[in-house]
Amino acid sequence: MKRVINGCSVSPMGYGAMSFSNFYGDVTDKEIRAILDNLLDLGVTHIDTANIYGRGRSETQIGAFFSQSSGVREKFFLATKGGIVMENNSEKKFDNDPDFLREALEGSLARLGVDCVDLYYVHRRDQSIPIEDVAGTLARFVDEGKTKAIGFSEISPASLRRAQAVTQVHAVQSEYSLQTRQPELGVSQICAKTGTAFVAFSPVGRSLLTDNPHDRTKAETMPFLKNNPRFMEPNISENIAAAENFRRLASDFGLTAAGLAVAWVLAKGDHITPIPGTRSVDRLKELVAGANRRLSSEDVKAVENVLPMGWVSGDRYSEQQWIGPERYA
Repeated sequence: MKRVINGCSVSPMGYGAMSFSNFYGDVTDKEIRAILDNLLDLGVTHIDTANIYGRGRSETQIGAFFSQSSGVREKFFLATKGGIVMENNSEKKFDNDPDFLREALEGSLARLGVDCVDLYYVHRRDQSIPIEDVAGTLARFVDEGKTKAIGFSEISPASLRRAQAVTQVHAVQSEYSLQTRQPELGVSQICAKTGTAFVAFSPVGRSLLTDNPHDRTKAETMPFLKNNPRFMEPNISENIAAAENFRRLASDFGLTAAGLAVAWVLAKGDHITPIPGTRSVDRLKELVAGANRRLSSEDVKAVENVLPMGWVSGDRYSEQQWIGPERYA
């Protein structure tokens, strides 16, 4: 069940530290520390963060944890990301200029308290710069010892092929779950063929694939979900109802719905690593239980019978939220 990224053996499930940023609700320093304290005990060795998560808070908290726990840093596979311009207004801007990426990476290293990360991603593509040039920039960071491996987040199959023509791309990150299966249209297959890890964020569907999905009232308290089509009426009510049989099936498997969602992602390929996030240690344990469950081909069929491709109502993102990720068919 172990996964391999750039020759490193990592846990089958990683932890997505966007949960340290208040993105889905307030999180305290105590809650963050509780999650970090429990990761290794639960066998989770892969932490994924980014410089924009909480405007540096996620990286700072992880860095503090490493500094206060002797020898712990070496036990984790640490990934972070850069390439999004952090500004106070709501306009989205991306910058893949070599100087900007270098400054972003060096800022991340300082907050994390390390000289080198295990994996550095370009968080979003800057379409004004050829991806071949961006891949070359990332390769230089490897040569300089600032990161051991490189990757891209939310790129298309065509962009991935272009980047791979320049240098080895060690990982690609994108949303992938029972409700978001677009990576099956090329990205996942290329990754499997070329030895590139596919890192799946939001594997539990931003709560829709859990036992307690956010309803519209809850979604309205979260800036991102408030404007997300899948969490707006009538879609949200339809989606919660449509996933009810999935929650029943998970119970039959002896798992929570979130646990089964993670198990399904892992069953879709040995090159795939899900990175769910949570602010609760109890929820983390449920996710790990799913990661430790091997689904047979018949189990996978049973899951996909209750949630077949295309079951979800509403687009993955609003038009504003689609700015950045590369669309492809």
